[in-house]
Amino acid sequence: MSDITNVVAIAAGAVPGALSRYHLTEWTKAKLGTKFPYGTFIINLTGCLAMGFFFTVSKGITGYPKELDLLIRTGFLGSYTTFSTYGFDTLALWRSKNTVATAFYWAGSAILGLGAVIIGVTIAKFFVS
Repeated sequence: MSDITNVVAIAAGAVPGALSRYHLTEWTKAKLGTKFPYGTFIINLTGCLAMGFFFTVSKGITGYPKELDLLIRTGFLGSYTTFSTYGFDTLALWRSKNTVATAFYWAGSAILGLGAVIIGVTIAKFFVS
């Protein structure tokens, strides 16, 4: 399989993943309001569910095409939500029995991620103001 085939498979999944994320977010805003990020919450949970499902399916079927895995897990789910990858990577660390790395990755991603957003906002204010 060539690199171009991989890129095409990922891109073919990324567009519908991003559009699904956008439309689901807008739909939840219209139906449920904006006092809580329902769209993101639903996207994160369904993305994690789908990541676990398709990972298991891809490992359980002999001859499962790598291109299909790239299309679904990397392309679609990667643009639908990276939280699913975060959940999957946390599980992989947990299964490796490396509790320190698991705890750091799990909590550090959330805490340091929030800190990075705050720093980004602070830096951007110097350019916008």
